[in-house]
Formats: sequence, structure tokens, C-alpha cells
Amino acid sequence: MDRFIHTALNAMGNLRGVNSVNAQNLANMNVPGFRRDFIAEGASFSLEDAAGNLSPRAFQLDREEAGFSDLPGFMDKTGEDLDIAIPDKGYFYIQPETGGAPALTRRGDLRVGLDGTLVTGAGDAVLSQGLTPIVLPPFRNIVIDDLGRITIEPLDGAPGERLEVATIGTTDAAGLKLSKDEDGQIRPVSGPLPRPDQTAKVAQGVLEGSNVNATEELIASIDLQRSFELNMKMISTAKEIDEAGSRLLRMPE
Repeated sequence: MDRFIHTALNAMGNLRGVNSVNAQNLANMNVPGFRRDFIAEGASFSLEDAAGNLSPRAFQLDREEAGFSDLPGFMDKTGEDLDIAIPDKGYFYIQPETGGAPALTRRGDLRVGLDGTLVTGAGDAVLSQGLTPIVLPPFRNIVIDDLGRITIEPLDGAPGERLEVATIGTTDAAGLKLSKDEDGQIRPVSGPLPRPDQTAKVAQGVLEGSNVNATEELIASIDLQRSFELNMKMISTAKEIDEAGSRLLRMPE
């Protein structure tokens, strides 16, 4: 009977991980460029006793890196000069504010920091073709073309003067298996980041939303709650069966 209970408890442990992913998706549904997370696939694991025999108890363990959806989010035409998006497949390069290795992102709500550094809404520095942070001089207006080239009208320049200052690094990451690291940033599963190839088309004045479907996530949340209640009922049933069996083994009074 304890095997029955351990199976239900293991299922509840797995549901806790799924519920965390579901909550993460719902919490980030309004974050520009957020990619919907998937739960990692798992494999069965059986314990082995001292004699080398496998236990009949099987447990589910995470086996692979957690994936994410690469479907594009809703493209909102904001008309803001520092809002950019990649309408098709592709990523920008960033240096996370929290440190660590460079990463990829779809977040395009850009702003200029106090030191002129071009950063995303999360504070991550946007990288150029050479994978260096982009620093902009003061400007009157800015134009970003479909290749990611940044052209500004300098604040101290003559009227109509144009100056190309940098190119935003992009890649379509074709054939590359990506996952989210522990810091939540997108990087290849194995190996370094690919070099920027400027194959992703950039659109200015457009902002991509997250690709999280709130309706799907809420329905999944309800299903998770029902599954949890079902496993609790299984444990209660196992307890009742065990108590009934114990009563049958008692000596007659």
C-alpha cells in the first residue's frame, strides 16, 4: 500500500514543478518579448537495493533542459522610435544587467541609460555586431533600419546631419537548440553563442508582446488543481484500504 501512496506523492511533486512553470508564464504575460516556458521532460527512475535488485517503486525525474515556445507574440505598432521588434524568427544580443555571459532576447522596449548605453526595459545592455554594448551620443532623433543599423541626428550637429553610430547584433539562430538558463536568459544548450549574422529583420516603432496565452494558462491552472485534488483523494483511499486490511487481520474480540 505504501507504493500506492509513494506513487501519488511523486505525482504531486511533479505537479508542483508544472504549477511553478504555469505561474511563471502568467506572471510574465505582459512582459515584452517573453517566451512561454515549457515543463522539462522526464524519465522514470527506480531505486536499487544493496543486492542490485530494482525496487518496484518508480519516480519521475527531470531529464532535459526546460524548453520554451518560439512562436511570435502580438506585434503592437507603438510608433515609438526606441521600440523595435523582430517580426519573424530571430533574436537580439544582450549583456544581462545581473552579469554572466551574453544572451539572446526578443525584448525590444529599448531606452537610453544615463551614460548613453542602449538597454532593454529590464536594464540589459543591447550588444552590437561586435558583441559590445552600444553607447549613443545625445541625439534629436533616431532611425533603426531593418538590418539593425542605428542612425541618429546628433544633438550638437548641423540640422539634417546624419550619423551612423552602431548596428544592433541579430541572428535567426537557425538550427540552434536554445534553452533558458538559471538566470532566465536564452542561450544555446551547448556551446557558445553564434556570431551575429544580421539575418533577422528589425522593425522600428513596433513592440512584440509575450507569446503567453492567458486563457490556456488559466485552464491549465484549473487542470493542475484538479489533478492535485485527485492525488490527495488517492492517498486518502489508500489510507482507508490499509485500515480496512488491518482490521481484517485483528484477532476476534
